[in-house]
Amino acid sequence: MGEKEIIGLLGIVLFFILLILKARVAFAMAFTGIVGTFVLSIYVPYIRFEPYIMQYKSLLWENLANYELSVIPLFIFMGYLASHTKLAQALFTGMSAILGRFKGGLCITAIGACAGFGAVSGSSLATASTMGKIALPELEKANYSPRLATGTLAAGGTLGILIPPSIALILYAIVVEGSIIEMFQAAILPGLLAVLFFIAVVAIQVRLKPEIAPATKPFTKEERNKALWGLVPVVLTFGSIILGLGLGLFTPTPAAAAGVFIIAMYGVYLRIRYGKGEGLTIERLRISLVETAISSAMIYFILFGAEVLKGFFTRSGLPQAIAEWAITIDVNPWIVLIGILVIFLLLGFFMDSMAMILVVIPFIWPVLVSINGGEYTTADTSSFGMNNDDLKIWFGILALISVELGLITPPVGLNVFIISKLTEKVPMLETFKGVMPFFGAEIIRIGVLLLLPWLALFMPHWLAGN
Repeated sequence: MGEKEIIGLLGIVLFFILLILKARVAFAMAFTGIVGTFVLSIYVPYIRFEPYIMQYKSLLWENLANYELSVIPLFIFMGYLASHTKLAQALFTGMSAILGRFKGGLCITAIGACAGFGAVSGSSLATASTMGKIALPELEKANYSPRLATGTLAAGGTLGILIPPSIALILYAIVVEGSIIEMFQAAILPGLLAVLFFIAVVAIQVRLKPEIAPATKPFTKEERNKALWGLVPVVLTFGSIILGLGLGLFTPTPAAAAGVFIIAMYGVYLRIRYGKGEGLTIERLRISLVETAISSAMIYFILFGAEVLKGFFTRSGLPQAIAEWAITIDVNPWIVLIGILVIFLLLGFFMDSMAMILVVIPFIWPVLVSINGGEYTTADTSSFGMNNDDLKIWFGILALISVELGLITPPVGLNVFIISKLTEKVPMLETFKGVMPFFGAEIIRIGVLLLLPWLALFMPHWLAGN
């Protein structure tokens, strides 16, 4: 390992030190990239600092003008519109009409509602926050166990990172130069599997301890019919996006625009039918736009920082050195893959999910390509029994599930922090205890996907006619 690679390793150390010191992720990435390249220019004669800096003066604009990235603010806007038009409340009530009759029905309802809201928001944190505000009062009113209630909502929020449309899936596809549409398609079955596993976790706990989830008052026929109408906008939005993408009717950006239009029209309908205080008002539209601008600016700044950091690591030669080293070591490729997933899990203890995708994936992906047999390998000659296009999809789903676990894992556990802030009655430790059964279910889901890759590959192949 030469001077360049050593400087690259020191850059990684600096980056993690900044994260531990609570620096903003975007700042930590940009600062490490700039300082690291400056040091490289001192020790490596053919690397110049000035051209490196000059190329970034237009990078922010290039990110904003990137058509693929334009889908991100649209999906964010869709999520905020859904929140402010009370779509989430209607979604929870509709799910309760279907699932509330079962034992532990309100928790099962919360999981279903989290999955539904994740399908229109694309964000785990937004899902946890929005559904937490709606479901927690209902769970407390029904005297559900605080540990079960908060644990279910924190875990249910993670569904937003995988169930399409997902901002994390979009970023992953861009980083590995994959297809956003195929990633959305691939996430459908693993996402449904997560919902089933979470429901099973609740059902098992309630079966063992019935007192933690008392029975609730059933809906009348009239109430059930009214509640079910609240699911129509979500079904239309999710259906238009997934079916439109699957049938090739439009690309992700028009799909997001269609979703925004459907939810906006739903808000206008509520406003016209129920009058003042309901639906989409000018003030709620303004708030949604402002919140979208703030969230989008944060993401674009993180993307900018990631590009600066990637430029430094590329010049250091560290990713190439790691990929070459991976080829030379005599270790089973499956062990390497499992080790990578464990690294994601450990990084989730103190790193944001978006930062993991943008910082770690560029290192990991070349390594996987190398141990799979190289850039031009086929399914017959590869280590994992699939070509690199399929590996890109399968690994993406596995990686995002591992990243997702960071949202409920101490000490960071952002979803746990969000739910804990919504209720002062439940200590954070109780919430962490509540998510542990769901954490176990996620580990099992990773194992299932490792054993059965077709769960992630079936939908893209089937919709492509293969």
